[in-house]
Amino acid sequence: MTDKNLFLYDLAIVAIFKDEGRYLKEWLDYHLLAGVEHFYLYNNDSSDDYAKVLAPYIENNLVTLIDWSGKMMQYPAYNDATERFRFFCRYMAFIDCDEFIFPKTVQSIVEVADEIFSRDLNAAALGINWQIFGSNGQDKADYNRGVLERFTRRAPSDWVVILSEDEMIGNVTIKSIANPRRVDCWWSPHYANYFRDFHSINSNGEKTVRIVGYPVTADKIVVNHYNVKSREEFFIKVNRGSACRPLNHKTMKMFDTYDRNEIFDDGILKYRAARADNFSLESDADKIRRVEKTLLETLTQCSPLDAPEKFFVGKLETFLTCRALAEMLGTKIGNKSAEEYSLVWIYQTLNKNGVLTYAELQLFVDALPEILSRPFPLVKKIVQVFSIKILPAMQDAAKSFQTWKVYKNLTLLQRLLNSI
Repeated sequence: MTDKNLFLYDLAIVAIFKDEGRYLKEWLDYHLLAGVEHFYLYNNDSSDDYAKVLAPYIENNLVTLIDWSGKMMQYPAYNDATERFRFFCRYMAFIDCDEFIFPKTVQSIVEVADEIFSRDLNAAALGINWQIFGSNGQDKADYNRGVLERFTRRAPSDWVVILSEDEMIGNVTIKSIANPRRVDCWWSPHYANYFRDFHSINSNGEKTVRIVGYPVTADKIVVNHYNVKSREEFFIKVNRGSACRPLNHKTMKMFDTYDRNEIFDDGILKYRAARADNFSLESDADKIRRVEKTLLETLTQCSPLDAPEKFFVGKLETFLTCRALAEMLGTKIGNKSAEEYSLVWIYQTLNKNGVLTYAELQLFVDALPEILSRPFPLVKKIVQVFSIKILPAMQDAAKSFQTWKVYKNLTLLQRLLNSI
């Protein structure tokens, strides 16, 4: 397992948004108090004042803003964030701007996630159930107050509507906090495909099935989903369109389905107040000092040429992380780039027999395009050992447990590497 001090951020949030300017400040400030350290926000053709709202957060390096134009761009945005930033964040949460992650204690989101992940070494993600909040009987929008203050009534915790044998709605739906180095790709806003032998779990440590966390678990951590807000605001949402479907599936009939107000619940307000009492953020300077110290210790702990084979077991993720960070930070070891040291470790790890899992190799394949772009002589040797020694074995394995598409993609990769 990679040292947590090697990551710039313990937890980042990835979200795509359109015309959410009036809600962003409350959403950002809440999640900062809850322990989120960075936000990767994808702007999907907004026309409101989002840029003015986000400006101070961008200036303070809390938000990375990416323009992401077009239809059905939620999955591409999630995949882009995973591929570009997976080595900078220990965890990444993938949620919408009407969703607030709510731990049921005064702990941070990361502290709760760490406890749950510790129960299953093969967990790639924590699937957190929705708690759907209603309109509190409000027809008109009151933008002078925040969402959390205005909407304090929700459906019962275990509210589920079974539409058919294969479809349920309600609080059974999950959103995910993922270890991005175990994510293959996103095919849903709720759940990803994970590398081989990894899976998603709920807050009780039980495996989740795709986008569904059933039965609903709501005692440790939930996602408060302010799906409808007031009737006026839901009407605006219906006319805004969907980021993940070709046609907007939202209609005003859905307001009546999701406008659930049976249970009074202001727990998130109390949580926010409690977290505000001891709020602090690690400065950028302290963050970089911490990461570079860990980076240098990792790369110089011994010689990669002399380390025994067993030393390399489980280390490929760490060395890929070191490479990405060394490139971004421009770290030096003496007169030599720390990235070159990282590549030596990567090469030696690939060159060892029997130390790599298939999931590690899947991670390496995802990182390979970035490695190929680097101007170091060792890159060619890494390509050679991977192409000749490892990729053929991956293709054989893919035939037995993966789809024809995976095998085809690996074959195309083989041809590409052979041409370099």
